[in-house]
Amino acid sequence: MSRLSLVPCGEFKTSYRADTTLFATPLSRNMVFLGVVLLALAPLSIGGWRPVSDYWITLLIQIGYLGIAALGLNILVGFTGQISLGHAAFFGFGAFSSAWLNNTFGVPVALSIPLAGVMTTAVGMIVGIPAARIKGLYLAIATLASQFILQDFFARADWFTGGSAGSLAEPFALFGYVLRGDRQYFYVVLFFLVVMYLFAANMLRTRDGRALVAVRDHYLSAEVMGINLTKYRILSFGISSFYAGIGGALFAHYLQYVSIEGFDILLSVQFLGMIIIGGLGSIMGSLMGTAFMVLLPEAINAVVNILKNTTWGNIPAVTDGLAFFKQAAIGLAIVLFLIFEPDGLARRWRLIKAYWKLYPFSY
Repeated sequence: MSRLSLVPCGEFKTSYRADTTLFATPLSRNMVFLGVVLLALAPLSIGGWRPVSDYWITLLIQIGYLGIAALGLNILVGFTGQISLGHAAFFGFGAFSSAWLNNTFGVPVALSIPLAGVMTTAVGMIVGIPAARIKGLYLAIATLASQFILQDFFARADWFTGGSAGSLAEPFALFGYVLRGDRQYFYVVLFFLVVMYLFAANMLRTRDGRALVAVRDHYLSAEVMGINLTKYRILSFGISSFYAGIGGALFAHYLQYVSIEGFDILLSVQFLGMIIIGGLGSIMGSLMGTAFMVLLPEAINAVVNILKNTTWGNIPAVTDGLAFFKQAAIGLAIVLFLIFEPDGLARRWRLIKAYWKLYPFSY
């Protein structure tokens, strides 16, 4: 009697350890590695020819530092079920903290960036103390109050922020070598982006990470299981603020100047838009939503420029209407995603992968 060999027809998890791996499949792991390698090659020039223009390098840098801050907000909102309307203030605090540490104490920029994240964590945990007692709309109002409190602090603390004049931030230097230009600074942002995203993905596999998700899903059941709600709610604010501080510090040393006007409530709403569009409770969705929010105004601007060179460009109503639409596009995108795709781009990507995985038997 011949023995039949069993051939697996998919990816099967046979243990809890296999179910909590950092990458769901070997293919996803290889695709992530390939994506990082391709991004690392993007700023390079081949015989004087640059496959990626300076314009796109600038956009990639923006997606990088904003994506780090957006991931922190997603850990707070998407994974823990809290709410924050003051994320931009923590982003700004990280920017000012890194510049202050470097200018006042001479801390190297390579160290001032993570130290700025630690300082922002302390502030975030103080603001997160009300989260131990309140939730929902009341917590949203409390975080909104922190936004205005920190904005007022930025305007009055001349010793820390430079007041209305702003603060200068030195360029990133490593072992005495100063990285100048977007193409060199791109690697700094890429390094922090990879480290922070891997840290978040790994943290959510731990006991503390699962506790954060349990607080989101049903806080009463989590408390019955022995999870300290106060501890993990405040911890989520601290982690979120740490990510915002790192992103803000990278932003500061990229522009090499920090001004108090750039961290208003509008930026906080944009951060919320990033995680809503990308997908609440999704690490990959945080980066996808950030890319969408950064590239959407650029795409609309390209359409406006194309129409200006056609016969439609002679019609004031069309050009003025498109200019207005450019300002309203972000809000419209958030509303449309909430109505038609509330789980964001991450869910749509999962559906696309599932379709091709089962093709042609996708039903």
